[in-house]
Amino acid sequence: MFALVILSFLINKESQKNNDEFVKKSFLRKYEAVEFEFKNIEEYQEVLKKVVKKTNEKNVADHFLVLNELNSNRKLIRHDWFSIHPPEANHFPDKSILSKAINQPNIKEFQSIYITKNQQIDNFLLNYKDTLYWVNYDSIKLSDGQNMYYGSTINLFDLYNFFTTVDATSSNYMYVFNKDGICITHPNEQFIGKNVFDFTDIQPNDTITSTINSNFSQDLYTLNDASSEFIKDTDIKRFIKPLHTKNFDGYIVVNHLSYIIDENVERTKFYIGFIFLGTVFLIIIIFLLFNKITSKTYKEKAFVIEEKNRLLIENEKIKNANTLTQLQQLKNQINPHFLFNSLNSLYMLIGLNKENAQKFTMNLSKIYRYLIVPPKENVVLVKKELDFIAQYMDLHKSRFSEELIFDLQIEDSKSLEKNIPYLALQIVVENAIKHNIATIDQPLTINIVVKSDLIIVKNTFQKKNKATENEKFGLNYLQKIYHFYQVDNFSTKVENEEFICFLPYIEPKYPFTPKN
Repeated sequence: MFALVILSFLINKESQKNNDEFVKKSFLRKYEAVEFEFKNIEEYQEVLKKVVKKTNEKNVADHFLVLNELNSNRKLIRHDWFSIHPPEANHFPDKSILSKAINQPNIKEFQSIYITKNQQIDNFLLNYKDTLYWVNYDSIKLSDGQNMYYGSTINLFDLYNFFTTVDATSSNYMYVFNKDGICITHPNEQFIGKNVFDFTDIQPNDTITSTINSNFSQDLYTLNDASSEFIKDTDIKRFIKPLHTKNFDGYIVVNHLSYIIDENVERTKFYIGFIFLGTVFLIIIIFLLFNKITSKTYKEKAFVIEEKNRLLIENEKIKNANTLTQLQQLKNQINPHFLFNSLNSLYMLIGLNKENAQKFTMNLSKIYRYLIVPPKENVVLVKKELDFIAQYMDLHKSRFSEELIFDLQIEDSKSLEKNIPYLALQIVVENAIKHNIATIDQPLTINIVVKSDLIIVKNTFQKKNKATENEKFGLNYLQKIYHFYQVDNFSTKVENEEFICFLPYIEPKYPFTPKN
C-alpha cells in the first residue's frame, strides 16, 4: 500500500508537469495560427490597395469582379467592393457605401455600426439583420476629382467557420475580441458581436499580461483558472494574449478543456501499467469477498423492495377505485337534480319558443350522453370538455339569463388537444353556481381561460351565508385524481373578490408508476 501511494505521487507529479507543458504549447500553436490568419487579412488589404492604384475608372469594375470570383474559391470568403462619389461631400459612412460593402442592395436600416479608431487600416463592424460584418476600407481620389471608397468585407460567421479548420486537432477552443470587448469570433455564434465582459467572467485586469515566460515581450500572456462560458460546469485554463495588426487591436483567448499527456509518455505508461496491474488484482480480491458477503443481504433487500412496490401498487389501485367511486357519486348528484330543473325549463320553453325548446332538448340529450359514457382513465380532451360546459351553461342560462355571465377565452388553440380530468370544468362551474349568490343586481360572472400550460376558471366570490355539506366534495375529487396522475400544481385561491381555480393538463403515459 505504501508503494502504491509513492507510485501514485510520482505519476501525478509527472503527469502535471506534462499537462502544463502540453497546455502551454497547444495555446501558443493556436495563437500563432490565428495571428497568421489575421495578418493575411491585413496583407490582403494592402494588396487590394496596390491593385486600385494600378487601375482606372474604366476597368475598376472588371478588376473587382475578377477578385470576387477568385475569393469565392478561398476557404475564407470575402467580398471586395468599391463606390465612387463626387468630391463635394463626405460620404462615409453613407448607406449606399454600406450596401456595397456587405453586398446587400438598397440597405435602409442597420442595427448598429462600430467604427474602429486609431488603426493603420480603417475598418468598422456593421450589424445588419443579426449578421455581423467586418469591413476594412480605404479611399483614393480619382483623376477627375471624385472619391472612390474601396475595401473588403468578411462575414464574422464565415470567419468563425474558417477558424474551425485552423489547428483543428487541438483539444482547446478559442475566441477573439477587440480592445473594447466586442467578440469577433466564438464557437457559439450567439456570442459573436456581444461584449465578452457580459457573457464571461473575464475582467479588464485579465487583459493586462502578467505572465512572463521569456525575455521577449511577444511571449507575454495571462493565464488563470476559470469556468467555461461555452460548456457549462467545465473548468478550464484560460490564456489571454494581445493581438495587434494594422487593422485590429484586441486579444485572443484560448481555453483548454482537458489535460492530455504528450511527452515523457513511456515513463508515465510504466507507472500507470504498474498501478493498473496492482489495482486490478486488488479489485478482483475485494469483489470476490464483497460478493460473497453481500449476496445474501442483496437478495433479502431485493425481496423487501419488490414486496414494498407490490403493496404500493395495490394501494394506488385502491385509491383509484375510491376516486372512481367519488366520480360516480358526483354524477349521481348531477343527474336527478339537474334533470328536474332542466325539464321544468323545457316545459316553459315549449309554450314560449319552439325553436329554443328544440335547441334546449338537443343540448340536454348531449349532456346526458356525455355523463352516461365516461372516458377511459377518467381523462378527456379539453375541446370535448369545453363543448360539454358550453352546452351545460346554455341550459343554465335558459333559466338564469340575467343572473349568469359566462365567458370563454382560448389563448392557446393547441391546448384543445391536451387532457384534463373528466367533468373538471363542470365541477368547478357547478361549485360556483351552487355556493355563490346570483341575482340580477349581483350577477355571477364565470370566466374560463385556456392557456398553454393550464386552464384558469374564475368566478365572482359572492358566497352564500349558509354552507352546504358537500361544498368541497368535487374539488377534493379533482385533487385526488391529479395526485393519481402525478400532477402537483392543481390549486384554488380567493383573490380580489374572485374565486380562482387552476386546472393543469394531464399527460397520462401508460404504463406509469403511480405516485405514493
